[in-house]
Amino acid sequence: MTHITDHIAETVERVRKAQSDASQSAEIPVILAVSKRQPVAAIRSAFECGLRNFGENVVQEALPKIEALAALEICWHFIGRIQSNKTRDIAAHFDWVHTIDRFKIAQRLNDQRPRYAPPLNVCIQVNQAGESQKGGIAESGLRELAAAVTGLPRLRFRGLMSLPPAAGDPENSAPYFARLRELKEELEAEGFAADTLSMGMSRDLDVAIREGSTIVRVGTAIFGPRPDL
Repeated sequence: MTHITDHIAETVERVRKAQSDASQSAEIPVILAVSKRQPVAAIRSAFECGLRNFGENVVQEALPKIEALAALEICWHFIGRIQSNKTRDIAAHFDWVHTIDRFKIAQRLNDQRPRYAPPLNVCIQVNQAGESQKGGIAESGLRELAAAVTGLPRLRFRGLMSLPPAAGDPENSAPYFARLRELKEELEAEGFAADTLSMGMSRDLDVAIREGSTIVRVGTAIFGPRPDL
């Protein structure tokens, strides 16, 4: 797993440099290691290198990993599209959910969150380009959903998440990231407690950090190409 050690060091330095170049606050964005299709050994190796936040997007794949690594103080993030029949497992086993896009799902997560657990941290996913193959709510419905989520006692509304259209040039993502930041700032001005922007991946995290990202979702830059499980 030596390559993971090297990749993490390179990613941390890349994130620090991007933050410094952007003249942002001293707080470094959270590196969320996207561990989709990665074996338990790779996640453990990344944890031993200092990473604490891991993201999964398929519930049935994530649960055995969470169980196998239960002794480690890992913060688990769900970053995939949410099916109604999976909300109970998500509510019980994850610390964050980045992909709320309708009230029905938020309500189910709230109702199914165990009483012994702290409120579930959630972000609303915004579908900025209207791509039918992606989840997310349109901007026009964002405020209503944010208000509804904020009113649920077992959820803690944290901010916004977006996945811009794929593009060869990372700079093509910049307008989407900038707009997501504007939406977050507008919500804050209206009294919402939004402190999180989940945006940026391996290819465009530098641009995302420049535009104010607080969580970057990094998979291949840490683990390399995803293996076939």
